[in-house]
Amino acid sequence: MPKRRDLLLLLDTPSLYFRAFYGVPETVTAPDGTPVNAVRGLIDMVAFLLQKHRPTRLVATMDADWRPAFRVAAVPAYKAHRLAPEGGELTPDPLVPQVGLIEQVLTAVGVPVIGVDGYEADDVIGTLATAYEGPVDVVTGDRDLFQLVRADKPVRVLYTAKGIRDVQVVDEAEVARRYGIPGRAYADFALLRGDPSDGLPGVPGVGEKTAASVITKYGDSDTLLAALDSGADDGLSPTVRRKLLDARDYLIAARPVVRVATDLSVPAYEDRVPSRPRDPETLVELAERWNLDSPLNRLLAALGAVGSDP
Repeated sequence: MPKRRDLLLLLDTPSLYFRAFYGVPETVTAPDGTPVNAVRGLIDMVAFLLQKHRPTRLVATMDADWRPAFRVAAVPAYKAHRLAPEGGELTPDPLVPQVGLIEQVLTAVGVPVIGVDGYEADDVIGTLATAYEGPVDVVTGDRDLFQLVRADKPVRVLYTAKGIRDVQVVDEAEVARRYGIPGRAYADFALLRGDPSDGLPGVPGVGEKTAASVITKYGDSDTLLAALDSGADDGLSPTVRRKLLDARDYLIAARPVVRVATDLSVPAYEDRVPSRPRDPETLVELAERWNLDSPLNRLLAALGAVGSDP
């Protein structure tokens, strides 16, 4: 595949390492018996993405806070079903130590790993995708990031629901086709419909079809709220109008929960795809200690090929 000029590839790293953890057997271990299935799986994912999409720039985003306080204050149910009994995110024990190792490997390779205190990886992605002037592909299994797609830059989502080797390319036209809404309206659509995977209740009694028709009519939640507050007869059925009015406080509170941040202060970083590892000595040590020679060789080969592209 030819390189898309100046393409920025943004990795939703938590989404990818969870997929890798469940996709590669825990019997894949380091010499001391520690599972490294998520690490090896993620390394192979990155190598494949580089070979397939040949980006100019690459960033791995991380959750500095998987359940930010400002979102919980607005909607206490936000991701509450993922809370472990002792607090923190409900994460399989064998995965926990692998997350830090993933960061070490990517950093030694020369891929910037970026998280921002108090925010999720989604918010870092939103900020970087919005600020970048060239084309952007976002690799994720999270539909929340459909809200970032736009045709003019373009920004697309490489949706991993069917696996990393069979990603679904989601652009504005695809969002419109799937949900019957304007391509950039996914966040406000999800606000009305709700999202059980994030603990967002949505408007009681408003399902996907009604949410799509309302958002198509008004375009966004700001225009919808203004219309509700005006009391004008604008074609909404009395039943739907009453449901929306009853949920007005929720709609206002939940908007910053549903919408990803796009204006974070991000530390300086170098995102050009490297043709050789930034810290080869550390990479050799990690490879030997954690039995990562094979996947790292595949990743380094992909980096060399892509990083040397004109």
